[in-house]
Amino acid sequence: MDIFSNHKKLYVIATILFLILTLFVAILPALDNQSKIHPLPDAIPLTQSEKRGKDIFIANGCVACHSQQVRNVEMDRKWGSRPSISADYAGNKRVDFWTNTATLMGTERTGPDLIDIGTRQPSLDWHLVHLYNPRIVVKESIMPSYSFLFTSKEHPDKEDVVVSVPETFLKDKKLKIVATQDALDLVAYLQALKQTPLPGTIMTPEFLYPKEQDVTQGVTTGQTKTALDGKNLYMNNCAACHQANGEGLSGAFPPLKNSAIVTGDNLQLFVDIIMNGYDAREEYGVMPAVGTNANWTEEEVTAIVNYERNNWGNKAPLVTVEEVKQIMDYINQIKDK
Repeated sequence: MDIFSNHKKLYVIATILFLILTLFVAILPALDNQSKIHPLPDAIPLTQSEKRGKDIFIANGCVACHSQQVRNVEMDRKWGSRPSISADYAGNKRVDFWTNTATLMGTERTGPDLIDIGTRQPSLDWHLVHLYNPRIVVKESIMPSYSFLFTSKEHPDKEDVVVSVPETFLKDKKLKIVATQDALDLVAYLQALKQTPLPGTIMTPEFLYPKEQDVTQGVTTGQTKTALDGKNLYMNNCAACHQANGEGLSGAFPPLKNSAIVTGDNLQLFVDIIMNGYDAREEYGVMPAVGTNANWTEEEVTAIVNYERNNWGNKAPLVTVEEVKQIMDYINQIKDK
């Protein structure tokens, strides 16, 4: 055999072997996966606005800092209700003829995972403020500002979406910050990122390596306490808008510190706002239905109510799970009618 002394034959044989291996190791398995893996039955296709937002997400390299995958470990539970499965990505197609599928699963988390951000943070106002200047809502954020997705107007038109930016972050207080269509499309895509529930016939995978829960910030249930942490619930679900110190953001999100709603006697109003949101204040953005979106139980609502009623200088009587459950049942009855 003169293969090793004839470079032409060596290159030809090596190329043929490479192509055969590529066919059987990469191409055929990929085609087999595409034929077997389909989106979940209840998966909602992206709208045109959300598709444009996805393109903007890709074009700005957001995947470099944000993943879209919930790994099958306990520490990822906060990013989604279940571990990710292949069906979650079955709808990903080529960007265009010349551009391959964008690998939105990501490889690192400089910022939070986004696969279920539409459930965790559905607020249009929050996303727009965060895109305009992340430091407004998260002081320690290292995310760059996407202010180029916004414009300034002294007299916005009726159809314009004005962003609730606190005056301290405005160079010219006479001007209003208005979201461009690109900003609205990008937010529409982020709001569409929600984990699709698994069909009833499929068992939800369990998270591996569960951590033992510490009994802190317990929920009063008459004579007992549960291991729910009200502070942790608040920090993961509320602090992004109302801030860790409970002082909110002037002109954007209301304070909970010294709030008559938080410390008052009208517990039904407080629980209703947590579960179903609130939109009755012109000076603040719309609060989404945080509790409903997160499927909070009466124990979780009680934990967060008691945390907010007894922090940042707030002093109000603790409430019990039984009180909250009665209110939640009543609210659900009204909604069902």
